[in-house]
Amino acid sequence: MAVHLPTPDLCDKYEGEVAALDLQFQHFGQKNAFFGQVVTVKCFEDNSKVKEVLSSSGRGKVLVVDGGQSMSCALLGDNLAEAAIANGWSGVIIAGCIRDVQVINQLPISIKALGTHPMKSVKRNSGEVDVPLMLGGREVLPGQYLYADLNGVILSNKLL
Repeated sequence: MAVHLPTPDLCDKYEGEVAALDLQFQHFGQKNAFFGQVVTVKCFEDNSKVKEVLSSSGRGKVLVVDGGQSMSCALLGDNLAEAAIANGWSGVIIAGCIRDVQVINQLPISIKALGTHPMKSVKRNSGEVDVPLMLGGREVLPGQYLYADLNGVILSNKLL
């Protein structure tokens, strides 16, 4: 994928065309920046759909998960992070928690999450894929473009 400007520069250059998510994510993994076309998952304390999506091809894509901002369990751990890498996902945004941080921080991936939690999620196969989300005061739509780095996360309706 092409190299992109940092998110502050993209915000300046495309003022009025991009929107920032107003959530304070923590950064995990060795990569500091990523971008790609959005695929969404909406779930609550059940990562079945996260696993399903990350097990498919993600070349040029970013997974955005609305976990209801739950801080009660993790929606992604080292196994799913490794699946994301193996399947070519550019990065992952989790509005919830992750676990296995020591391992994930050694992997060539970029993951943003609200926090960490040692407990795994339940597995009920509940959740929705490719649905509109409301995160950080913004609507996140499947097919939009997401750009993320250590400064934050922005969305665009077109490839920048």
